[in-house]
Amino acid sequence: MKRRILIGTGILLAIVVIVGATGLLMIDRSGYRYRDPDFSLASKGKADRLKLEKNFTKPPAKVYIVIDRTHNRLEVRKGTTTTLSAVCSAGSGYRLIERDSSKRKGRQWVFDTPRGIHRVRNKRTDPTWTRPDWDYIEKGEALPRRNSDRVETGMLGDYALDLGDGYMIHGTLYERLLGRGVTHGCVRLGKNDLATVYKECPIGTPIYIY
Repeated sequence: MKRRILIGTGILLAIVVIVGATGLLMIDRSGYRYRDPDFSLASKGKADRLKLEKNFTKPPAKVYIVIDRTHNRLEVRKGTTTTLSAVCSAGSGYRLIERDSSKRKGRQWVFDTPRGIHRVRNKRTDPTWTRPDWDYIEKGEALPRRNSDRVETGMLGDYALDLGDGYMIHGTLYERLLGRGVTHGCVRLGKNDLATVYKECPIGTPIYIY
Protein backbone atom coordinates (compact mmCIF):
# COMPACT_ATOMS: atom_id res chain seq x y z
CA MET A 1 0.00 0.00 0.00
CA LYS A 2 1.06 3.56 -0.56
CA ARG A 3 2.22 5.38 2.51
CA ARG A 4 1.08 8.75 1.36
CA ILE A 5 -2.45 10.06 1.50
CA LEU A 6 -3.25 12.87 -0.88
CA ILE A 7 -6.59 13.70 0.64
CA GLY A 8 -6.06 16.75 2.84
CA THR A 9 -8.21 19.25 4.60
CA GLY A 10 -7.37 22.01 2.14
CA ILE A 11 -8.45 20.29 -1.07
CA LEU A 12 -11.20 22.79 -1.82
CA LEU A 13 -9.85 25.82 0.00
CA ALA A 14 -9.30 28.82 -2.23
CA ILE A 15 -8.99 26.89 -5.46
CA VAL A 16 -8.67 29.67 -8.00
CA VAL A 17 -7.99 29.26 -11.70
CA ILE A 18 -5.33 31.90 -12.18
CA VAL A 19 -2.40 31.76 -14.57
CA GLY A 20 0.74 31.44 -12.55
CA ALA A 21 -1.02 30.43 -9.37
CA THR A 22 1.16 28.23 -7.23
CA GLY A 23 -1.67 26.07 -5.93
CA LEU A 24 -2.41 24.84 -2.46
CA LEU A 25 -0.36 22.56 -0.30
CA MET A 26 -1.89 19.65 1.50
CA ILE A 27 -0.62 17.98 4.65
CA ASP A 28 -1.27 14.29 5.10
CA ARG A 29 -1.55 12.52 8.40
CA SER A 30 2.17 11.73 8.54
CA GLY A 31 3.15 15.38 8.22
CA TYR A 32 4.29 15.38 4.59
CA ARG A 33 3.21 18.28 2.40
CA TYR A 34 1.95 17.92 -1.14
CA ARG A 35 0.74 20.23 -3.85
CA ASP A 36 -3.01 20.17 -4.20
CA PRO A 37 -4.19 18.25 -7.30
CA ASP A 38 -4.65 20.70 -10.18
CA PHE A 39 -8.19 19.50 -10.89
CA SER A 40 -8.03 19.30 -14.68
CA LEU A 41 -10.14 16.88 -16.67
CA ALA A 42 -8.30 17.04 -19.97
CA SER A 43 -7.88 13.74 -21.79
CA LYS A 44 -4.74 14.83 -23.63
CA GLY A 45 -1.26 15.56 -22.41
CA LYS A 46 -0.32 15.58 -18.76
CA ALA A 47 -3.40 17.43 -17.54
CA ASP A 48 -5.47 14.34 -16.83
CA ARG A 49 -7.06 15.51 -13.63
CA LEU A 50 -10.29 17.10 -12.69
CA LYS A 51 -10.48 20.86 -13.32
CA LEU A 52 -12.98 22.78 -11.26
CA GLU A 53 -14.65 25.32 -13.50
CA LYS A 54 -15.87 27.43 -10.62
CA ASN A 55 -13.66 29.32 -8.22
CA PHE A 56 -13.96 28.35 -4.58
CA THR A 57 -13.03 30.66 -1.74
CA LYS A 58 -14.13 28.08 0.81
CA PRO A 59 -15.18 24.43 0.75
CA PRO A 60 -18.87 23.50 0.67
CA ALA A 61 -20.52 24.14 4.02
CA LYS A 62 -22.62 21.00 3.79
CA VAL A 63 -21.39 17.42 3.64
CA TYR A 64 -19.40 16.25 0.61
CA ILE A 65 -17.23 13.29 -0.38
CA VAL A 66 -13.68 13.30 -1.74
CA ILE A 67 -12.21 10.17 -3.35
CA ASP A 68 -8.52 9.73 -4.18
CA ARG A 69 -8.36 6.96 -6.79
CA THR A 70 -4.58 6.67 -6.76
CA HIS A 71 -4.30 5.94 -3.05
CA ASN A 72 -7.75 4.38 -2.61
CA ARG A 73 -8.93 6.78 0.05
CA LEU A 74 -12.40 8.19 0.67
CA GLU A 75 -13.19 11.06 2.99
CA VAL A 76 -16.48 12.53 4.11
CA ARG A 77 -16.18 16.21 4.96
CA LYS A 78 -18.30 19.06 6.17
CA GLY A 79 -16.63 22.37 5.51
CA THR A 80 -13.03 21.94 6.63
CA THR A 81 -13.87 19.13 9.05
CA THR A 82 -13.24 15.53 8.05
CA THR A 83 -15.87 13.30 9.64
CA LEU A 84 -14.67 10.05 8.07
CA SER A 85 -11.40 8.92 6.52
CA ALA A 86 -11.63 5.44 5.04
CA VAL A 87 -9.70 2.97 2.94
CA CYS A 88 -11.61 2.11 -0.23
CA SER A 89 -11.07 0.31 -3.52
CA ALA A 90 -11.44 2.16 -6.81
CA GLY A 91 -11.28 0.97 -10.42
CA SER A 92 -8.46 -1.23 -11.65
CA GLY A 93 -8.02 0.50 -15.01
CA TYR A 94 -8.06 -2.93 -16.67
CA ARG A 95 -9.31 -3.09 -20.27
CA LEU A 96 -11.53 -6.02 -21.25
CA ILE A 97 -11.89 -6.73 -24.96
CA GLU A 98 -14.58 -9.08 -26.16
CA ARG A 99 -13.68 -11.64 -28.76
CA ASP A 100 -15.42 -11.17 -32.08
CA SER A 101 -18.72 -12.94 -32.45
CA SER A 102 -21.52 -12.97 -34.97
CA LYS A 103 -23.66 -10.64 -32.88
CA ARG A 104 -21.20 -8.49 -30.97
CA LYS A 105 -17.88 -7.49 -32.47
CA GLY A 106 -15.01 -6.36 -30.36
CA ARG A 107 -16.81 -4.56 -27.56
CA GLN A 108 -14.48 -3.33 -24.88
CA TRP A 109 -14.68 -1.89 -21.40
CA VAL A 110 -12.19 0.06 -19.30
CA PHE A 111 -12.74 -0.49 -15.60
CA ASP A 112 -11.94 2.97 -14.29
CA THR A 113 -13.61 5.04 -11.60
CA PRO A 114 -14.60 8.24 -13.42
CA ARG A 115 -12.81 11.42 -12.42
CA GLY A 116 -14.92 14.50 -11.99
CA ILE A 117 -17.65 16.06 -9.91
CA HIS A 118 -20.55 13.73 -9.24
CA ARG A 119 -23.52 13.61 -6.87
CA VAL A 120 -25.33 10.95 -4.92
CA ARG A 121 -28.34 10.32 -7.15
CA ASN A 122 -30.01 7.56 -5.19
CA LYS A 123 -29.54 5.50 -2.02
CA ARG A 124 -30.54 1.88 -1.50
CA THR A 125 -30.56 -0.60 1.34
CA ASP A 126 -29.96 -4.30 0.70
CA PRO A 127 -29.16 -3.51 -2.94
CA THR A 128 -29.31 -6.12 -5.66
CA TRP A 129 -26.84 -6.29 -8.52
CA THR A 130 -27.84 -6.85 -12.13
CA ARG A 131 -24.86 -8.50 -13.76
CA PRO A 132 -23.84 -6.64 -16.94
CA ASP A 133 -22.59 -8.32 -20.11
CA TRP A 134 -18.96 -7.71 -19.24
CA ASP A 135 -19.21 -9.81 -16.07
CA TYR A 136 -20.27 -12.85 -18.07
CA ILE A 137 -17.69 -12.20 -20.77
CA GLU A 138 -14.89 -11.76 -18.24
CA LYS A 139 -15.80 -15.08 -16.62
CA GLY A 140 -16.32 -16.90 -19.90
CA GLU A 141 -20.00 -17.54 -19.24
CA ALA A 142 -22.88 -17.46 -21.69
CA LEU A 143 -25.21 -14.47 -21.51
CA PRO A 144 -28.56 -15.34 -19.94
CA ARG A 145 -31.72 -15.13 -21.99
CA ARG A 146 -33.77 -13.55 -19.23
CA ASN A 147 -32.83 -10.35 -17.44
CA SER A 148 -34.20 -11.79 -14.22
CA ASP A 149 -31.40 -14.37 -14.32
CA ARG A 150 -28.85 -11.56 -14.03
CA VAL A 151 -30.01 -10.34 -10.62
CA GLU A 152 -27.88 -11.30 -7.61
CA THR A 153 -28.27 -10.43 -3.95
CA GLY A 154 -25.62 -9.91 -1.30
CA MET A 155 -22.87 -8.77 -3.65
CA LEU A 156 -23.00 -5.06 -2.85
CA GLY A 157 -23.18 -5.12 0.92
CA ASP A 158 -25.84 -3.47 3.07
CA TYR A 159 -26.04 -0.18 1.19
CA ALA A 160 -25.39 1.42 -2.19
CA LEU A 161 -25.11 5.06 -3.18
CA ASP A 162 -25.69 5.55 -6.91
CA LEU A 163 -23.57 8.03 -8.87
CA GLY A 164 -25.22 7.33 -12.23
CA ASP A 165 -24.16 5.36 -15.32
CA GLY A 166 -23.89 2.21 -13.23
CA TYR A 167 -21.26 3.57 -10.83
CA MET A 168 -21.85 3.19 -7.11
CA ILE A 169 -20.31 3.41 -3.68
CA HIS A 170 -21.11 0.05 -2.12
CA GLY A 171 -19.86 -2.72 0.13
CA THR A 172 -17.72 -5.73 -0.64
CA LEU A 173 -17.36 -9.40 0.12
CA TYR A 174 -13.58 -8.98 -0.05
CA GLU A 175 -12.57 -6.46 2.60
CA ARG A 176 -9.03 -7.86 2.55
CA LEU A 177 -8.62 -6.19 -0.87
CA LEU A 178 -9.54 -2.71 0.33
CA GLY A 179 -6.75 -0.26 -0.41
CA ARG A 180 -6.16 -1.74 -3.86
CA GLY A 181 -7.54 -0.63 -7.20
CA VAL A 182 -9.40 -3.82 -8.04
CA THR A 183 -12.96 -2.82 -8.96
CA HIS A 184 -14.75 -2.50 -12.27
CA GLY A 185 -15.29 1.22 -11.64
CA CYS A 186 -17.39 1.34 -8.49
CA VAL A 187 -15.95 2.40 -5.13
CA ARG A 188 -15.99 -0.29 -2.44
CA LEU A 189 -15.98 0.37 1.28
CA GLY A 190 -15.83 -1.77 4.39
CA LYS A 191 -19.04 -2.53 6.23
CA ASN A 192 -18.75 0.05 9.01
CA ASP A 193 -17.44 2.84 6.79
CA LEU A 194 -20.20 2.21 4.26
CA ALA A 195 -22.83 2.50 6.99
CA THR A 196 -21.36 5.86 8.03
CA VAL A 197 -21.33 7.20 4.47
CA TYR A 198 -24.90 6.06 3.93
CA LYS A 199 -26.04 7.76 7.13
CA GLU A 200 -24.16 11.04 6.70
CA CYS A 201 -24.57 11.65 2.96
CA PRO A 202 -28.07 12.44 1.67
CA ILE A 203 -29.16 12.35 -1.95
CA GLY A 204 -27.54 15.27 -3.74
CA THR A 205 -24.25 15.10 -1.81
CA PRO A 206 -21.36 16.27 -4.05
CA ILE A 207 -18.61 13.74 -4.77
CA TYR A 208 -15.19 14.92 -5.96
CA ILE A 209 -13.15 12.14 -7.57
CA TYR A 210 -9.55 12.63 -8.69
